[in-house]
Amino acid sequence: MSTDKQRRVWDRHASSYDRQIAFFERLQFGGGREWLGARVRGRVLEVAIGTGRSLPFYPADTPVTGVDLSPRMLAIARERAATEGRAVDLMEGDAQRLPVADASFDTVLCALSLCSIPEPAVALAEMRRALVPGGRLLLLDHIASTWPPIRAAQWLLERVTIRTAGEHFTRRQLPLVEAAGFDVVETERLKAGTVERIHAVAPGTS
Repeated sequence: MSTDKQRRVWDRHASSYDRQIAFFERLQFGGGREWLGARVRGRVLEVAIGTGRSLPFYPADTPVTGVDLSPRMLAIARERAATEGRAVDLMEGDAQRLPVADASFDTVLCALSLCSIPEPAVALAEMRRALVPGGRLLLLDHIASTWPPIRAAQWLLERVTIRTAGEHFTRRQLPLVEAAGFDVVETERLKAGTVERIHAVAPGTS
């Protein structure tokens, strides 16, 4: 799916996104955003920040920049940041061409979004570019299950979701993280292997 089509998809679903994802976060991704928030350090870049659902889980003094493809999602993120009393630098941009300077963040994270980014390997290369040497990469996403019957169902579901929303259920990000040159520090795989949390660091020392 093209980037322009994805922008239209997310703009169209922005007003209902929080209501829909809240159910899945309770059922499948419980504790995931807390896990991410507990591991951020320094200047944070959230890629595909969406409606800003991770913002409440960052330490209060954390400087946060958020990038998202959808202007309508970003509008909701601005409202959430205002409600939280948090200063956040929000900008429209493509995860595959991040509008940020090289080595300008201590932590880059992406929650529930690499599954739908057209070229995740390109996005991860951009995340590495944005990180200082030794900076943290934090990921949370759904992936292909370790149980063959569930994986088969995910494959069938993809026949619809890839076409309509660009969303993949049988991807796994960990090999792409390793191929991008990150050093993996910590991983967790949950819910019959369908959910993965990744903490990795960029090469070099900060």
